[in-house]
Amino acid sequence: MTSEIRIEDLLRELAPQVLGALARRYGHFDLAEDAVQEALLAASTQWLDGPGPDNPRAWLITAASRRLVDELRSSSARVRRESLVASYAPLVSPPADVSSGVDRDDTLTLLFLCCHPSLSEPSQLALTLRAVGGLTTAEIAAAFFVPEATMAQRISRAKQRLRGVSFSAPSSAEYTARLRVVLHVLYLIFNEGYTATSGPLLHRGDLTAEALRLTRLVHRALPSDGEVTGLLALMLLTDSRRSTRVGADGALVPLAEQDRAQWDQSMIAEGTVLIDDALAAAPIGPYQVQAAIAALHASAPSSSDTDWRQIVGLYAVLDRLAPNPMVTLNQAVAVAMADGPAAGLAMLAGLDDDPRLASHHRLDAVRGHLLEQRYLQDRAAALG
Repeated sequence: MTSEIRIEDLLRELAPQVLGALARRYGHFDLAEDAVQEALLAASTQWLDGPGPDNPRAWLITAASRRLVDELRSSSARVRRESLVASYAPLVSPPADVSSGVDRDDTLTLLFLCCHPSLSEPSQLALTLRAVGGLTTAEIAAAFFVPEATMAQRISRAKQRLRGVSFSAPSSAEYTARLRVVLHVLYLIFNEGYTATSGPLLHRGDLTAEALRLTRLVHRALPSDGEVTGLLALMLLTDSRRSTRVGADGALVPLAEQDRAQWDQSMIAEGTVLIDDALAAAPIGPYQVQAAIAALHASAPSSSDTDWRQIVGLYAVLDRLAPNPMVTLNQAVAVAMADGPAAGLAMLAGLDDDPRLASHHRLDAVRGHLLEQRYLQDRAAALG
């Protein structure tokens, strides 16, 4: 194990598994997370000097457990956490075999914990990227263009809010709602990477890749959940266009002008199979509908050959499942392609008074584009 890149990838993959094992065993998220970070740092230096352990996950769990126990035993920890140490008295010494249960993967439970409803959305995003994604505080701060100190405080406050929260899967009563939050957080991470809302880059490949990796983990644990499958398919189908979205001059290339021959066909094939299977076997949900729309775009040889009427119908379904002005905005574009720019402009008129779009540039951009198309259409008719 001599490749620094390979070690970094392995540690990122193992980090949530090790943190989950410690949080389940010792019951305290913030102390466990600190211990795991120390173990990861030790591994990143020690493993470069030799072949590395036969069982990297067991090595990390052992190292992190020892660090956590040392912290619980320290005099300063007893002063600060007297009641906490008392409650963990039976667990102060590591089990004889700290790698017992090492094959159990608690990543999904960890995701549910990081997306706890007591946390704000920014805190859920940050904590997920830190604890499950394995990103450093500096990397997360850079991704969202905030100072590292600000992000460190946000993560610290989030961990404090989770103090005392049981490390266990949510009850059946709250499972569906919590899974919805998990998927929403992963969707936001992907979108922030695919269409960066701040900074000089139009695309953040590190974030889209991390969102895909984490969504694959959830799908591996819940392969029959239609919305989990739909979200993974949506990410794959959307990310397949990544290399064609930005031109040589750094400007955004519209979908209709992208070189479709350069789209990633393996991602399109995987995403299409996933969404076909989900639509055939599971109750329909918003992510599945969005993935179905993306699949229609991916399968069309050109913008003019796209089945716009089917896309209009899918947006109508999506609007019933998850009403949102951005859905209506996208539907207006599809209506314009199917029935002409005047029909699309008529649909946009209903969005003028929606406060959620009052300061959003995309409404003006879409209206300007459709007005231009209508002018060209009217001019062509007059000349004809």
